[in-house]
Amino acid sequence: MLDIIPFNKQYAEDFYALNIEWLQTHFYVEPFDEEVLSKPETYIINKGGHIFFIKNNSCVVATVALMPTNNQHVLELTKMAVLPRCRGQKIGQKLVAHCIEFAKKKEMKQLLLYSNTKLENAIYIYKKFGFKEIPVEANAPYKRGNIKMVLDL
Repeated sequence: MLDIIPFNKQYAEDFYALNIEWLQTHFYVEPFDEEVLSKPETYIINKGGHIFFIKNNSCVVATVALMPTNNQHVLELTKMAVLPRCRGQKIGQKLVAHCIEFAKKKEMKQLLLYSNTKLENAIYIYKKFGFKEIPVEANAPYKRGNIKMVLDL
C-alpha cells in the first residue's frame, strides 16, 4: 500500500538519503544540495514549502519537495527521489500528480522545475504531465540543471 504523507521530522534522514543517492549516482552533490538536504525544515518547510513522502507499509520509498519562489503563485518542484529498488513502478508519477493537485488546491498558477536531460525517465514524466521546456536563466540555482520546465495550472 502506497501512502503519500507530509513532512515529519522523523523522515528528514530519508529525505536526505534518497536525494544524496541519486545525486551521487548521476552527478555530484553541490554545496547547495548538501545544505538544503541536511536542513529541510530551515530551507523548505520554514520558508513556506512542502515535502511529501511515499511510504510502502513502514518504509519511505520516495520523496519530493515544493519550494516557494520569488513569485508567490509559483512553486518549484524539486528534490524528487525514488528508492532505486522501487523505480519503474510509477511512484515518481504518483508524486508529480500529487504535487500538481496540491498546487492547484493552494491556487498556485505554475509549477517550475530544473532538471538535466541525462535524466531521461524524469523528463519523460514531466512531459507526460504537460510540463513545457523554457530557457534556463544564466544564474540558475543548480550547475547541473540544463533544462527548465514549467506547468501552467
